[in-house]
Amino acid sequence: MSDKPFTKENLDQYLKELAKEFRKRNGKSIPAEIILIGGASIIINYGFREMTYDMDALINAASSMKDAINTVGDRNDLPVGWLNDDFRQTESYTDKIIQFSRYYKTFYGVLNVRTVTGAYLVAMKLRAGREYKYDRSDVIGILWEQEKCGDPLTLERIQGAVRELYGTYDVIADDVQEFIEKAMQNGDYESTYTRVRELEAENKDNLLEYREEKPGVINNDNISDIIAALRRRKERK
Repeated sequence: MSDKPFTKENLDQYLKELAKEFRKRNGKSIPAEIILIGGASIIINYGFREMTYDMDALINAASSMKDAINTVGDRNDLPVGWLNDDFRQTESYTDKIIQFSRYYKTFYGVLNVRTVTGAYLVAMKLRAGREYKYDRSDVIGILWEQEKCGDPLTLERIQGAVRELYGTYDVIADDVQEFIEKAMQNGDYESTYTRVRELEAENKDNLLEYREEKPGVINNDNISDIIAALRRRKERK
């Protein structure tokens, strides 16, 4: 995660610089491809978030791309790994993402950038489903904007996207399935987005406090139970 926020404007500038550095190292005949996911895809394709602190991507390029990334990062005072493909190690990753990604832009004739949007981006966010990140509020934001632009997403479309990416809808946790079904039945995405975003921020703060109180306790297996327990503790106070 970067200490600097990425916006649609500066993200394009960093990608342009990256393409220039990559071309400098490899010439104009060696192409590279980056598929932006998560928050980067959100700010490119939607307007409900103005920035992200994560630049997750799938990077298909010559090994010199890493040096180009580091050079651009140093020049702009960005942290090491400001653009990375660590996402490949998460449960949300599938090699089918490229198949359902969309073309965004080509920079300096060598760097092709693609993004994920619509039902497929919702599917990936549901697969992650974290209550302390922006996964759930991003789902609501996407539903909200898709409806406003006249291309609403149905539950059937989303379930289909999950199956296309992951093989079965059962990979989505039961509580996350319940979350999206209730949200879509309610249909008031604007107020739901605000409420969910506030809850995610509260959960994150609670986890940070708990981590200081009991370092080393939180892990992927118990984090949901800890979030629920911390929420109950706050409510009793």
